[in-house]
Amino acid sequence: MKSLVAPRGAGGSSTSKPYITCRQLIDFIASYRDNELTPDQRTEFDRHLAVCPSCVAYLKTYEQTVLLAKAAAGDPVPDEIPEPLVKVL
Repeated sequence: MKSLVAPRGAGGSSTSKPYITCRQLIDFIASYRDNELTPDQRTEFDRHLAVCPSCVAYLKTYEQTVLLAKAAAGDPVPDEIPEPLVKVL
């Protein structure tokens, strides 16, 4: 697993270390949602969310998508859906 913890800035001060990137956040979003990050990784993830409204919106959309997919998983497939498409699903 890649490291999510951002490297420390000059002097090792936690206040001067850079934030993780939006790309790093996206790479770890499933682990974050499933509470599988280490405490340090979760801190970095939350730290990024505190300053990035775009990633907050992305996380909300991701969570809604997961909930909708779970809700739809038990629904029967309508008869009008072509069989080849059903097999792909």
